[in-house]
Amino acid sequence: MNETRVVLQEEAEALAAALPPLLVEAERLASAVSLGIHGRRKAGMGESFWQFRRFRAEDPSSAVDWRQSAKSQHLFVREREWEVAQSVWFWRDGSAGMNFASGEVRKRDRASLIALALAAALVRGGERVALLGERHAPANSRATLRRMAATLSERTTSPALPADGHLPRNAQLVWLSDFLRPPAEIETALRRFGEGRAGGYLVHIVDPAEEDFPYSGRTRFEAPDEDRRETLGRAETVAAAYRARFKAHSEALALLAGKLGWSYLMHRTDKPPQTALVALYAEMSGGKR
Repeated sequence: MNETRVVLQEEAEALAAALPPLLVEAERLASAVSLGIHGRRKAGMGESFWQFRRFRAEDPSSAVDWRQSAKSQHLFVREREWEVAQSVWFWRDGSAGMNFASGEVRKRDRASLIALALAAALVRGGERVALLGERHAPANSRATLRRMAATLSERTTSPALPADGHLPRNAQLVWLSDFLRPPAEIETALRRFGEGRAGGYLVHIVDPAEEDFPYSGRTRFEAPDEDRRETLGRAETVAAAYRARFKAHSEALALLAGKLGWSYLMHRTDKPPQTALVALYAEMSGGKR
């Protein structure tokens, strides 16, 4: 009996050690917050044809539409509307600027945690999730969460703006970023997604120093992704103008999101992550808490 217990304990510890730390933290966060998982409206079943798409490695052979495939050198799958409705996709800005932290929490890490915790909550509610830019189709499984956690845990740099503007009809995108880009670039990306009748949520991740500008005296500023730096002899002299400009930029993002039918949420990294998670899920559930 003792030997069996020891073996089980060793197997459990090995299994826990194999889990990405980000996934463990995200699932703990999703479990600790009362999200009203069943508040999400589910799409009904249907048989309406939506589109043909290229066959993927994870698709079963029975999904191949042989008549359409015979017209080309590639295999195609016939997607029906119920198969693509209500999928939730995630894009986490992985640009160099997201590595900034004036305290203990990097913007990139907080964005990854919120994204994965929300994905875990959605999977529990029966939704299908995926990372934008990956070749994997949205799915409702723990394997999907583990794959997302592995990707989000990578320290490689990725673009600030989503590269692919196409999403299935009725899909939703959760875009987490510091959005320190010209509003025109962000609007162009949002309009590309809107052309496919997809919508979503902008989650503005802000380091407190970026909003408060607590600097004074001689201060050197460096751009994280450019060979550009500037030294101010008395940083406090530009503080008021900087704060006004940052506020105007955030308000412009919120107005842009509203104009195009998206939702906007700002989250500071010095605040508990569950505040953003509750607000975001409530918004996705149509205001239910």
